[in-house]
Amino acid sequence: MNQDKLVHHSSIKAIDVRRLPKILLRRRFLCLGVSCIFMSIAGFLAVNTKPNYQSSMQILVNSNLYEGGRLNNLQLGVNSELTQLNLPVFDYSAQMKLMVSSKLIQKAVDILHHDYPDITVEDIQGNNNNLVVNQLAGRAGVNQVPSQVFEVSFNYDDPVKTQRVLQALRKVYQDYNLEQQQERLNKGLNFVSARLPQIKQEVEQAEKNLADFRRKHNIVDPEAQNKIFLESLANIENQRETTRAQLKDVQARYNNLEEKIAALSQKAQNAAILNQSIRYQSLLNEVQKTELAIAREEMRYTEESPILENLKQQYQSQQTLLQQKMKELLGDKAINTSNTQKLLLIQGQTTEVDPNLVQEFIQVETIVKGLIAHENSLSESEKQLRSQLGKYPSLIAEYNRLLPAVETQRKILEQLLQTQHYLGLKISQGGFDWQVLEEPALGISTSNRRSMFLLGGVVVSPILGIAVALTWGMFNYTIYSVKELQKLTKLRLLGSVPKLAPRGLKKRLPMRFWQKRQNLAPSLVETSTWLPCHESLDIVYQNIQIFKHPHRFKSLMLTSALSREGKTTLALGLAASAARMHRRILLIDANLRYPHLHKNLQLSNEWGLSLLLVDEANTQVQDYIQPIHPSIDILTAGPIPEDTINLLSQQRMQELIKSFEQTYDLVLIDAPPILGTVDARILASFCHGIVMVGRIGQITPNELTQTTEILSNLNLVGIIANDVTREWEVGSVTS
Repeated sequence: MNQDKLVHHSSIKAIDVRRLPKILLRRRFLCLGVSCIFMSIAGFLAVNTKPNYQSSMQILVNSNLYEGGRLNNLQLGVNSELTQLNLPVFDYSAQMKLMVSSKLIQKAVDILHHDYPDITVEDIQGNNNNLVVNQLAGRAGVNQVPSQVFEVSFNYDDPVKTQRVLQALRKVYQDYNLEQQQERLNKGLNFVSARLPQIKQEVEQAEKNLADFRRKHNIVDPEAQNKIFLESLANIENQRETTRAQLKDVQARYNNLEEKIAALSQKAQNAAILNQSIRYQSLLNEVQKTELAIAREEMRYTEESPILENLKQQYQSQQTLLQQKMKELLGDKAINTSNTQKLLLIQGQTTEVDPNLVQEFIQVETIVKGLIAHENSLSESEKQLRSQLGKYPSLIAEYNRLLPAVETQRKILEQLLQTQHYLGLKISQGGFDWQVLEEPALGISTSNRRSMFLLGGVVVSPILGIAVALTWGMFNYTIYSVKELQKLTKLRLLGSVPKLAPRGLKKRLPMRFWQKRQNLAPSLVETSTWLPCHESLDIVYQNIQIFKHPHRFKSLMLTSALSREGKTTLALGLAASAARMHRRILLIDANLRYPHLHKNLQLSNEWGLSLLLVDEANTQVQDYIQPIHPSIDILTAGPIPEDTINLLSQQRMQELIKSFEQTYDLVLIDAPPILGTVDARILASFCHGIVMVGRIGQITPNELTQTTEILSNLNLVGIIANDVTREWEVGSVTS
């Protein structure tokens, strides 16, 4: 509860006006940087800003209604008294909008395109009122009349361009005025003539007759439709000729396939009858033997040999018997052949017809039917077309009588309307006439924005820089004074340490653990000249020792509110100071979550405190310790464990610290920060003393108060102010 009160009190602390100069002193670089940035922006705008030039011209917008009405009355012979009319006051706002319309400006852009190829309508109209049209003040009095004079002005960064743009607009306005006059001559009220209703009625009747004709016969143009039918008829005739030729070819193929299938069927039947006759088969075999004998004897004898003649006679008699037997078996279907090979071929015929031949026959038959159906369809279409074409001569004749009548009546009506338009124009003159009173001149400068930017930068830049510095300082509530640090914590100030460079520490501890102890230097006195500001660390160490003299601390934990406050660097410095006073020191990196000590000293972190706490193999403790000096040993954090709280809260951690206290003169523990985790609170209960480190310029009163409240019930020795400079020593708590 006290902690909450302290934090709340710090957050609502009133702003001390007397601290403002100190805030500006500490934030002078921020103030200077913001001022320079704003001044640079102002300078950039001043350099890149463009001057503004304005050119103008005056235009008289006069209404032609009165003059046109008087002239028309005179032409029509109206009494002159009727010409004295009280004309209404005109609203010229439409004329102003017309002058700045995109339609007219586009014409000006087309004129300027030769001199300014990149100019657009937006460049003239613009979003910054580049083109402005104002109506000048009219005549004052009881019946105030608006002025007919308009001033057209154009603003741009080029004086010549302002004049050129207005000159182009002047030409556009003059051309538009002529166009409007010409348009007014082409318009007017329609003159209603006596014949107009009759002509309209005749036109309507002619159009009605033509529409009835088209509706009755369901046709728009008989000639065009007749042409389409003739083309269709010619196309059908061509298709019929093509279809007939295809049908003739396919029919011949169909007949051929039909004959083949019939012949194959007869041959197969004859072969089956001959194969079943035993007598026929025996005669056929004897014929074959005789043929073989003749072939052998022809190789041995001449044609006149008696043996060869006997064999041939025998062959002829056998052929005769074979033919007789075939006629006996087949009757009228007998095959007349004298060749034994043909008889054997007939005998070997199967009783089945080729399926591929049958499939081809079916396909050809289908094609024949399709062509016949298509030819019939074309024939029917041809008949219908010829029947319709017979009606078209009379339709075309009637259509040619109706269409000219419509066209003639329309021409008469058109001529009458033109006459009406011309006559009505003379009595409906009006509109406005635009006349240029003052020509556009070369643009003149209207403002100097460059000087305004420079003056604004010079005046506003310092004010803005001071405001940013004060605002940053007020809301960034940070301790910048050793005195304020001691005042807020109400702890004993053990010392103020300046910022130590990392390379100074490396020179301060130049030897590595892998060097043999007998080869190490006996002390750090030889290297003391390398240490900048080492006296402040010696003072801190002596203040710690005399805190409870003569009982010296055997174990001392260094912690802070947050990380990056220099605990590890100060722990190394205190170890070096104690070593120069012939003390034997063990420095333990107890920040198991984010270890840093091994990185600063370039040591191995494979074996460390995390493994030593879980080691059950009775490994020697010295195997985990790495010496860097005859009087300084290092116990790194080791691999990062999964549960640091469980590991640090074990009884073994307390036993190890007690064991180290008996072996070493001083055990320094580099602990994690207090805020955010409970690791440092667990370690604090195992140590004789606790030293808090606060980095000046980084820690806030709120964080410092919370940390002090947490450690108030423990053996808190005091606090060390880290990164102290002369500027901060004379400072105070500031934002």
